[in-house]
Amino acid sequence: MKLRNITIALSVATLLFSCQKLDQEPLDAYNADNFWKTEAETDFAVTGLYSGTRGSDGKLAEGSAWEDGTQIFYMDCTSDNSNSDFPWEGFQALGNGTATPTNSGNAESRYTYEHIRRANYILENIEKSPVNAEKKKRLIAEVRVIRAYKYFDMATLFGGVPIVTKTLTTENSFVPANTQKEVLEFVEKELKEAAADLSYAKGGGRMSKGAALGLLARCYAFEKKYQDVINTTQEIISSANYKLFDDYATLFEEANENNSEVMMNIEYLVNIQGYTSLGIMLPNSMGGWGSIVPTQSLVDAYETADGQTISESKSYDPANPYEKRDPRLAATIVYPGALYNGKYFDPLNPKSEDYPSGPDNASSTAYNYKKYIQNPSSYANIWNVGTNIIVMRYAEMLLLNAEAKIELGIIDNTVYGNIDLVRLRAKMPKVDKAVYSGQNKLRELVRRELRVELAGEGRRRFDIIRWGIAKDVMNGPVNGALSKGTVDPKTGKVTYTSLTDRFFSENRTFKAGKNELWPIPQAVIDNSKGTLKQNTGY
Repeated sequence: MKLRNITIALSVATLLFSCQKLDQEPLDAYNADNFWKTEAETDFAVTGLYSGTRGSDGKLAEGSAWEDGTQIFYMDCTSDNSNSDFPWEGFQALGNGTATPTNSGNAESRYTYEHIRRANYILENIEKSPVNAEKKKRLIAEVRVIRAYKYFDMATLFGGVPIVTKTLTTENSFVPANTQKEVLEFVEKELKEAAADLSYAKGGGRMSKGAALGLLARCYAFEKKYQDVINTTQEIISSANYKLFDDYATLFEEANENNSEVMMNIEYLVNIQGYTSLGIMLPNSMGGWGSIVPTQSLVDAYETADGQTISESKSYDPANPYEKRDPRLAATIVYPGALYNGKYFDPLNPKSEDYPSGPDNASSTAYNYKKYIQNPSSYANIWNVGTNIIVMRYAEMLLLNAEAKIELGIIDNTVYGNIDLVRLRAKMPKVDKAVYSGQNKLRELVRRELRVELAGEGRRRFDIIRWGIAKDVMNGPVNGALSKGTVDPKTGKVTYTSLTDRFFSENRTFKAGKNELWPIPQAVIDNSKGTLKQNTGY
């Protein structure tokens, strides 16, 4: 069951400090003295950490939930998967390498202790609650996982940050940063201890043992602790609690939310706590904003249907680049000539609403994302949907397990088996063992699988940073589809007059030793009174 939003604001400033004394406590509000008296109040507190808070107008406070679907989608714009077409949305500068401490874009939203502070407050006070010991243990573990998630996010984006495990007053809030290694070790400890107090659960609305272990596997992967990755992912696999959903394309649809593959998600309820930004990915001709657009680099990563790369396959036809390809391409991306929402997508006609250099909301690459929106007309209002946004799913665990074994040189049947499970679900052929037999070729394969399987889900930056390849894939132009040609409105057949001219989005730079981390927002540095130092190169 989806977590419902609550009206209580778990703000330390609100709960712990009062501007004036009143003769009578307010009967319609909570404070530090009258809270934690009932089980319901405890549930309110923990649920509020998940679901966020509402203001006096009844609207959900932006960024108040533990994670945000829009943040997930936009993160791919800081990788070679996607481009952010609008600089004011906060991700373009982070993607093209021009972000600075004073122009840090979305870094301001990610360098935040709001949920850590709220989690600390709960952990400091939950013992006052009359909740039974078993439930209290579970709730504490859930809160620790959310806190660890936030610390892991900041550590991978900013490096070393202060580890704060108690609520702070203004006077003692100037805390120096721990190293990235120390933060990651803290995350590991928190997740291992929390996982021990949690059980497996299908769905992903609440933090479970699977969610804690999955996040732990990500942490180990980032640190290149491959044996620990193997052990942790194998524990998840052996639990038999999760399995791949049958159909890749509809995996993300509201009708199939909380399916067998989902390990962690952000829950939304239409009209109550609806997700209000799904339309940002729709083509302009459908009322979308074209804010997050796939790159040609991503499109080229999809194999042909025979299981070969486009540079290797004899079936690949540059004049018909989207035919006979991995089915995940059509399930993920709207491309020229694709049948979508009852008509053939045409971004090649200069008079089209989707022509890249035409309307402001047209995709700069002539591609749009299709994930979560296989059928736009299925939503009564695309700007208010109840679709859960997936943060973690089982396919990633299978691939991380295979990757870790490859990195350690353990080339056994489980490596092929785990990759094959993901490929076969996508209607792709099994791995050709004759081609992919050595470590280098298998590394190439599993990295490609991670890319195309999770495209548009916000994971790509995490991977290219930990693999050390960002400097190779994040420098140079961001191109889109072939730009010269026509789309037949009756058949969708695309006829190109040039096989070299492409739509162009922007030029990117990535400086090794600098851009692996984001700049710490200058306001954070200033507010630290000299305690925090800026990341190298900024």
